[in-house]
Amino acid sequence: MREGKRESLPQVLHCMHACYTDPMPTTRPRHMITETEEVSRALADAARRWPQDRKRPSKLLLDLVQEGHRSITEQADRLVADRRAAVEQTEGALTGAYPAGYLAYLRDDWPA
Repeated sequence: MREGKRESLPQVLHCMHACYTDPMPTTRPRHMITETEEVSRALADAARRWPQDRKRPSKLLLDLVQEGHRSITEQADRLVADRRAAVEQTEGALTGAYPAGYLAYLRDDWPA
């Protein structure tokens, strides 16, 4: 400090008790992702797939999320369809393997 004059120190915002950030444009949860080597490669591949977004990494990440969601949804739908097909293919395969009333006989042992 100079003699007789008080110098002003730079303001340290993170020490303030009030919020110093601007309000966010959404009330929805926000997510942060670190650009690891794997993420960097994914962004590079995404930029080739969606060249119009190559200078907007946030948009590329959204594109990747949407594409990944579409992929796992289609995979889940295929799995359900395959299971249904397997059930339909084996429907009736055990007809006659058990005598009439066998299920009721088994249930007689169950507690009421």
